Amino acid sequence: MTTNINMEQLQNDAVEIFHQGFACSESVIYAIKKNFELDMSDDAIAMSSGFPWGLGGGGCICGALAGATMCIGYFFGRKTPGDPKINRCFAMTNELHDYFKETCGGTCCRVLTRGMEKNSPERKAQCTKFVSLTVKKTAEIILRELEKDEEK
Repeated sequence: MTTNINMEQLQNDAVEIFHQGFACSESVIYAIKKNFELDMSDDAIAMSSGFPWGLGGGGCICGALAGATMCIGYFFGRKTPGDPKINRCFAMTNELHDYFKETCGGTCCRVLTRGMEKNSPERKAQCTKFVSLTVKKTAEIILRELEKDEEK
């Protein structure tokens, strides 16, 4: 793993793979995995494949936000029932949620894309922006928290 992250490259990787056919959640996880040089199975990308278009087209949570949440969980989630470190993970996820909601105008895919056709250039451009902003904020949160851990 590395923490020497070039944010511009991170965003470019997420956007490029998004335009090659990965959806929002997959693109965020792919870019975090690649740029942090994580020894993470591609199964994590596959596990996020149901999130795009608001949970498989249901219009709920934005897939970029869902994929980003998975990344925070990868770094800071718990693996043992009752482990209180879940509270730290919740705090980071809540920070990401609030950032996304304020920056993108909501968290619900159906609301964010209202009036846009699923495969329209307008929607693709908007979702590209969401992927780019979200992957950067996610990396910033992860890096900040990893730095805190090193200081301990």
